[in-house]
Amino acid sequence: MSAGAGASYAASGVDVEAGERAVALMRASVAAAQRPEVVGDFGGFAGLFDISAFTRFRRPLLATSTDGVGTKIAVARALDVHDTIGIDLVVDDLVVCGAEPLFMTDYIAVGSVVPERIAAIVSGIAEGCHRAGCALVGGETAEHPGLMAPDEYDVAGAGTGIVDADALLGPDRVRRGDVVIALGSSGLHSNGYSLARLVLLGEGGPGLAAHLDELGRTVGEELLEPTRIYARDCLALAAAVDVHAFSHVTGGGLAANLARVLPAEVAVDVDRATWTPQPVFGVIGSRGRVETADLERTFNMGIGMVAVVAESDAVAALALLRERGVPAWVCGAVRARRDGEQGDAEAKGGSGGAVTLVASHPPI
Repeated sequence: MSAGAGASYAASGVDVEAGERAVALMRASVAAAQRPEVVGDFGGFAGLFDISAFTRFRRPLLATSTDGVGTKIAVARALDVHDTIGIDLVVDDLVVCGAEPLFMTDYIAVGSVVPERIAAIVSGIAEGCHRAGCALVGGETAEHPGLMAPDEYDVAGAGTGIVDADALLGPDRVRRGDVVIALGSSGLHSNGYSLARLVLLGEGGPGLAAHLDELGRTVGEELLEPTRIYARDCLALAAAVDVHAFSHVTGGGLAANLARVLPAEVAVDVDRATWTPQPVFGVIGSRGRVETADLERTFNMGIGMVAVVAESDAVAALALLRERGVPAWVCGAVRARRDGEQGDAEAKGGSGGAVTLVASHPPI
């Protein structure tokens, strides 16, 4: 700072006017991601939501979950495409316990506010909320000059849902003989991008602009494919058949996440032969010489959500999901756990059931 010049917020790197313009640009997107229970208008200090309408619940429970999108943001920044990354932020974890997503708030940290970029990010979050059936009721955009480079940003979101205590899903409902139904993913979703970027964008990798025949599109297009949002489909399924548990396949892979919703006395053998993972998983595996075990601990391998249902409901469940455009198939069944049996994964803390991945995938 020159002699005699006074300090200012703008001189420190914070552009208040740009922030105000970003708010103005995102207003339409936020307005489109609403529910009738939202109270008040955009721009308040807190989002308000009227839960008095949920009289059908005997004992309503609020569910909450927080998530981010990881290093997938690096791909969006490199391609300067920011209007889909927000879809990945919407937290489908809420529906795992049977909760209906009600509303969401977001947090965007940036090195420098570029109003059009902020508005694009929020438009993606609003689109994800629309797909999940929840409202975007507020958020925070924080400018961090000196802490983040001007073009850097990160996003996080918190969602809230509601479920009746009598309808709560989870390990207590799972029984031997239940069927495990896989719901197909749209690709990588937003997990494992540090490994994906190392292989595809690191030294010797094809790079974002490369068109790979195996993928049928460029690497960049593949890596920016939005996460499939399952909330509405899962709620429709739970309303139609006897769902005992859902599991969202995120970080840790299929086996580890499925084990989290199983009781200790059961096990599941997931049959790899029942599906073929999307080509992107094979590309990462072959080009990076990544061992199968590492792939399966890192990526969803083509399954983004699983539903555990009564065997008698399996046919109806598959029909409903397919009618809704969700690829779905039976990938395993719940059985009694053998004495001393150790699966490929068990629930954290050792209190859940065991999951073993058996057979082999068809060639990718």
